[in-house]
Amino acid sequence: MARVVLVTGVSDDFAARCARSLAARPGLEVVGVDLVPPRRPLEDVSFVRADVRSPVLAGLLVSREVDTVVHLAPLVVRGGSRRSRAADKESNVIGSMQLFAACQRSSRVRSVVLGSTAEVYAASARNPAAFREDAGLRGGPRTAFAQDCLEIESYARSLPQRRPDVAVTVLRLGPLLGAGVRSQLTRWLSGPVVPKAAGFDARLQFLHPADGAHAVTRAVTHPEPGLYNVAAPDVVMLSQLLTWLGRPAWPVPRPALAALRRPAARADLTVPDDVDGITFGRVLDVRRVAEALQVRSHWTSRSAAEEFIALTSPGVRSHIVSVAQRRLGAGRA
Repeated sequence: MARVVLVTGVSDDFAARCARSLAARPGLEVVGVDLVPPRRPLEDVSFVRADVRSPVLAGLLVSREVDTVVHLAPLVVRGGSRRSRAADKESNVIGSMQLFAACQRSSRVRSVVLGSTAEVYAASARNPAAFREDAGLRGGPRTAFAQDCLEIESYARSLPQRRPDVAVTVLRLGPLLGAGVRSQLTRWLSGPVVPKAAGFDARLQFLHPADGAHAVTRAVTHPEPGLYNVAAPDVVMLSQLLTWLGRPAWPVPRPALAALRRPAARADLTVPDDVDGITFGRVLDVRRVAEALQVRSHWTSRSAAEEFIALTSPGVRSHIVSVAQRRLGAGRA
């Protein structure tokens, strides 16, 4: 008998990719759920239009005999929500509480996989070389999105206290980067200039969506309860990345960077909510996921960046270099 996996948030490209990856595995039947239809075909995934806050979802778990729930809906907000803070919290935190309550009531549910974020680790000048899963979250997360994700994690991790037979796996995902990724991070890097904190050169670590989908799939097919960091093993400096992109930095005093967010938007520039992350950087220790889940990234941070750059319009520096090379070549001819 096929296992039935329910995936939330499939209007998002990454969640949809995870759903398709799961559906491609033999013995798995996948149901995708969201209030908004996906932008691309889900292929072998059965789509149900529903809200995670709706009582309909509890009935869906029972009627479809779902045994595994993959909750990725909270990550959709990081892609760029235009809703109010209250609406985001209602959808993410309250919706997650209701989803986990429905899982608790359904006797068939045996596994829950939650997609969380590396942003729960507060970036600062006191960053360790790499954050381990057992690192204390001193100072607390800096963004509202990260606060929500940490609260959702607490509800998910408390589920086995009421249902000891349910395995809960939490994946703290690094920033997604690669072809087609749409996020605050990619909008920030795609502007004509890139606002950054003056005097800082952040250590950046990325996650290619293919590796993220592989980690989610592995967590479903080989359930191993626990908390895991998921990211590429290498690090790229912000200055390196801007050089590859051919985009000039716009150094701004760090205290003013967050205040620049709205004025920058009017100039078609983006300043991410995670100002501390783009100032100090945030690097994850990924040894635990490799050992326990046998998940190793095929894409490095650098190769994920190179794929993104290959499909991004050249920056002004790249254009200047290209013009100079053409003129130099013409002069020699």
